[in-house]
Amino acid sequence: MKKFALAALLGLSLLPAALNAQVVVRIAPPVAVVEHPGPRPGPGYEWVAGYHRWDGARYVWVPGRYDRPPHAGAHWVAHRWVHRNGGYVLQEGHWR
Repeated sequence: MKKFALAALLGLSLLPAALNAQVVVRIAPPVAVVEHPGPRPGPGYEWVAGYHRWDGARYVWVPGRYDRPPHAGAHWVAHRWVHRNGGYVLQEGHWR
């Protein structure tokens, strides 16, 4: 039981580092796909542009969508790939 508790404690202590881990992709991302969003599904919706994600072997396009901001005045900051550490790191999109 002590071994299990020690292993669990060690695993929990490593969790914050794993959550902040960034994948560095050595291949530059492709040019973004030009999307033509249709009409808004209703008032208050904002377009969240698509982006390329890395699936471990290649880039995969994630299509854009309409979404509602979490509060009045919020706007979407798009996903983007940043050149860092000899490769590219995805900065996740978020509401600001």
